[in-house]
This record gives sequence, C-alpha cells and structure tokens, in this order.
Amino acid sequence: MGEGENIEVETETESEASSSWNLGKHTQIIELSEKLLDGNLSAKIEAAREIRKMVRKSSPSSKIRAKLAAAGVIEPLVLMLSSSNIEARQSSLLALLNLAVRNERNKVKIVTDGAMPPLVELLKMKSSGIRELATAAVLSLSAAASNKPIIAASGAAPFLVQILKSGTVQGKVDAVTALHNLSTSNENSIELLDPSAVFPLINLLKECKKYSKFAEKATSLLEILSNSEEGRTAISIADGGILTLVETVEDGSLVSTEHAVGALLSLCRSCRDKYRELILKEGAIPGLLRLTVEGTAEAQDRARVLLDLLRDSSPEKRLTSSVLEKIVYDIAERVDGADKAAETAKQLLQDMVQRSMEHSMKCIQHRAASCTPSIPST
Repeated sequence: MGEGENIEVETETESEASSSWNLGKHTQIIELSEKLLDGNLSAKIEAAREIRKMVRKSSPSSKIRAKLAAAGVIEPLVLMLSSSNIEARQSSLLALLNLAVRNERNKVKIVTDGAMPPLVELLKMKSSGIRELATAAVLSLSAAASNKPIIAASGAAPFLVQILKSGTVQGKVDAVTALHNLSTSNENSIELLDPSAVFPLINLLKECKKYSKFAEKATSLLEILSNSEEGRTAISIADGGILTLVETVEDGSLVSTEHAVGALLSLCRSCRDKYRELILKEGAIPGLLRLTVEGTAEAQDRARVLLDLLRDSSPEKRLTSSVLEKIVYDIAERVDGADKAAETAKQLLQDMVQRSMEHSMKCIQHRAASCTPSIPST
C-alpha cells in the first residue's frame, strides 16, 4: 500500500470517529431534553446539571449551546426557575446561565420564554448565592438588545440597586454592568435608577481605577442620576461624591471623563449658587482646563461650559473659554503663522493648564501646612 493510501485510510477512520462522537452527543442531548419534559423532579434536576456540565466542557466550535436549544431544553429549564424546590431553581439557573453565554439567540429565547418574572423573584431571595446568580443571569441576558426593554419593564432594576448596596464585590460589578446595559436602550433611563444608587456607585468609583471600563459604566450611571434633583442632592451629600467625580475628570479615560464632567455640569447648571463653591472646593479647575484640550469633543464642550459657570464674575464680564481660545489662537498665528497656529495654540493652552495645576497644588500644600497643628515642645 502506498503512502497516499495510508493517509486516505487514516482520514476515513478519523471521520468515522467524529461521526460516532456526534451521534453519541446527539443521543445524549435528546435524552436530556426528554428528562426535562417528562421526568420527575429528581430527573429534571439531574438533567439540568448535566446540561451545565456538557456546555462547560464543550469547545466554542462544537455549537453545543445551539444544539441543546434546538432540542427544546430552554423552555422546561425556564419553568424550573419557578419551582418550590431550591435545588431545582439553582440547577436550572446555572444551566440557563451557561446556555446564554456567547449565544445571542439563546439569550433572546430565555427571555421570550418567560424567564424574567421568576428571575426577579430570585433577586428578592434572602440567599445571597441565589441572588447573585440571578444578577449574573440578568447581566448576561441584558447584553441582547431586544431583551433590554423587557428586562427594564420587569421590575428587576430596584433589586439590582439592592445588590449594589449589599452584595459581594462580584455581585456589585455584575449589577453595575446590568444597569448600564439597560440604561443604554431606555429613553427614560432615569426612571430605572433610584437616587439611593448614588452612594454605592460613588464608593465603587472611589475604589476602582478611574480609567477602567467599570469606571466608565459607573460614571455613566452617575451622570444619568445627576439629571434628577434627588440624584444631584445625593451626589453632593455622599462622602467624597463631588471629589470622586473631580478625580475622575483628572485621571479617567476619555469615556469616564466625559460622563464625570457631564455630572458636574448637571449639578452646576441646576443651581450655580448651590453647587459652584462645592465643585471649586474640590480643586476642579486644573482637570477641567486640561479636559478642554485633551478630552472628547463632547467633554471639551462640557468642560468649557462648566468653567464659565465656575468663574467668579457676572455673565456680562465673564471671559468665556471660547473667547480665551480665540485670543490664544490669534497670538499663536502672529508668532508662528497660520499654518502652525493650531498646533502652537494647543501647546500654549497645555502650558496654561500645567501652570494652573502647579499653582493649585502650591495653594493646596499651603492650606495643608497652615492647618497642620504644631507639636508642642517638651
């Protein structure tokens, strides 16, 4: 037998083994589906656990999630979420979580088959483990665009806010992400969020890196909350609330700085007399000046407007940011000509920002030194 014939025989053997494996897996899927539909409670729990195990062990290319859904396992698993048996609830929840991962169709099918009412009930449970599994499920399902209005209307949001207040670190992260997902498709997103969400959001923002994706989601929610009077009041009275937003303006990513300056602007626009001094006291000016140069187009506009509101002069006498930029540009044009004016103006503004930041730091250090109690001599 020649070399080419050997290769042909080996390939045929591999193909037969693959077909045999697929047939065995198909048979197993059908058996699991039948157990879920017709088995007793113990059989259903066992089937749910087997589905979770099968999905977790499968490779992304095996399409096992799609095959299980095609066999009709999702609807009976959703029905198990309402069982009076806690093991049945937990095993079906874990199975559905695994079926939803990396599969948009399954996410949509789970919600359209009625998963949200029982998931909301699970979010109310005293067991923190079940509550946080339900939170993870809502997070996963809320990633599908068509699910967002259904989840928003289900009443899940207030319970996600409760997780923000009292959940584990992972539970809080999942709750923030789920609420952010829902807010991106809801025109009345302010109605989704209770103002009490401000306090845990500020605490989470304090503890995380201001340029992280999580900070972007948290500041997005805080900006939404700043659009109500209750939300603005909560931000102003939260421990380090305004300071945390100022720090995000200074150290955040392009996205989080845009949301943070938006929240501060919302405060100042609503009542300049009430919020102006509170924002200035936290040293907002240097970060805002830098943002007028380095932020997104929207962040730059917001920073300019906020700087104008923070200036201690009447509107008639106030030198607006746009006028300042025009003056700097005219100077740059005279010095370096029209071709290089834009680049020179940007550098001049950056230098002004740096000098302002250095001046503010010296003032802060001076205040700190004057407030430091002297040590009595012995």
